[in-house]
Amino acid sequence: MQNQATSHVSLTQFTAVVGKIGLLSFGGPAAQIALMQDELVDKRGWVLQQDFLRALSFCMLLPGPEAMQLATYLGWRLHGLRGGFIGGTLFILPGACVIFALAWAYVNFGHTGWSQAAFTGIKACVIVIVLQALLKICTRALILPMTWAIAASSFCAVALFDLPYPWVVLATALWGVAALRTSAHPKSHTPVPKQRTLAASSGIAALWALPIAILWSMKQVFLTKIALLFSTLAVVTFGGAYAVLGYLAQTAVTDLNWLTPPQMIDALGLAETTPGPLILVTQFVGFLAGFQAGGISLAFVAGLLTLWVTFLPCFLWIFLFAPHLERLMSIAWLARALAGITAAVVGVIASLSIWFAGQIWFVSHIKRTIGPLHLSLPDLSSFDPLSLCFSALAALLLLWRKWDILWTLPLVALLAVGISTF
Repeated sequence: MQNQATSHVSLTQFTAVVGKIGLLSFGGPAAQIALMQDELVDKRGWVLQQDFLRALSFCMLLPGPEAMQLATYLGWRLHGLRGGFIGGTLFILPGACVIFALAWAYVNFGHTGWSQAAFTGIKACVIVIVLQALLKICTRALILPMTWAIAASSFCAVALFDLPYPWVVLATALWGVAALRTSAHPKSHTPVPKQRTLAASSGIAALWALPIAILWSMKQVFLTKIALLFSTLAVVTFGGAYAVLGYLAQTAVTDLNWLTPPQMIDALGLAETTPGPLILVTQFVGFLAGFQAGGISLAFVAGLLTLWVTFLPCFLWIFLFAPHLERLMSIAWLARALAGITAAVVGVIASLSIWFAGQIWFVSHIKRTIGPLHLSLPDLSSFDPLSLCFSALAALLLLWRKWDILWTLPLVALLAVGISTF
């Protein structure tokens, strides 16, 4: 382990390495964080191990993709505001470009026989991927009996009562503050940049709000809805992309009818195959919504707007709170609130798993409202055994054989295409 960080890292060196991380950041936040650990801590010693772990804990307190925010924070530690902007931008830029290319191909070629078969295989993998995320977060989130109660309550709130995800986050944060006992993080004595970030934070906040104000004044109803929805997601995405997917599906699919449930699952499957944070799935959703509302031009505008309002706040949170890391990480009630939210994420992901399974394994569904309960029940006569077999194969490869997602998804997709030709 490094005893002290490298005294000086040139901006060119940092840009090259973080660009490499952005290009290779497949496999979700766990793999992306491990890649940053390897490149910045283990190989080069640019960041101390204890500072890396403290930064990760700090980013877990913030809404948004923790891996991108970690790249932004470490860039800020090494090169101030310039380093922060470079670290965060290069982390998402390769994946955003790939998503645009895949989304364009999807709307142009997504209804051919072979592509539909490939997406059948991808969708079958999605349920296992979400289940894998659920198992991972369970091990660190559900330690106390009270955290199990929070997780169960969150599951019921979303799956049975159809409550909005932001209210679930707020309620479980308050529950955590009141009922959990979590220790604050010890202080560190590593120097931090002296550069002031308040002006930059104010500028970012203004840039975040500017397109919303312009679109509202121009009476662009659809684009204003895009901006407001994904701005809300940027504020409530505690616990990673899987947790917020339930809210995104609830709003974009059920409430606004921008996408169909199969298209939502396709979006997640494609986002799993690209570099960058999984929350880039929002870009794909915005693109498809724009295409259905006004064609390919509006699709690209909606996709760019989605990127802007989803990821710009990530820079805001880092630059606003990073200089105060020591004080924030020593506040015990914040640690308890985070523990409550993390436990709630388990219940939300569990409800998402069931929703995905129902959409993948059954062709049609029956909606039932019983008092305060809002249920979507699968039509048993529409059961698709082939999709279940593909999911079983994905579970065998991912959970038992420990294959990487990047190998499993294409293999199952190609198998589905091959079977469709017979």
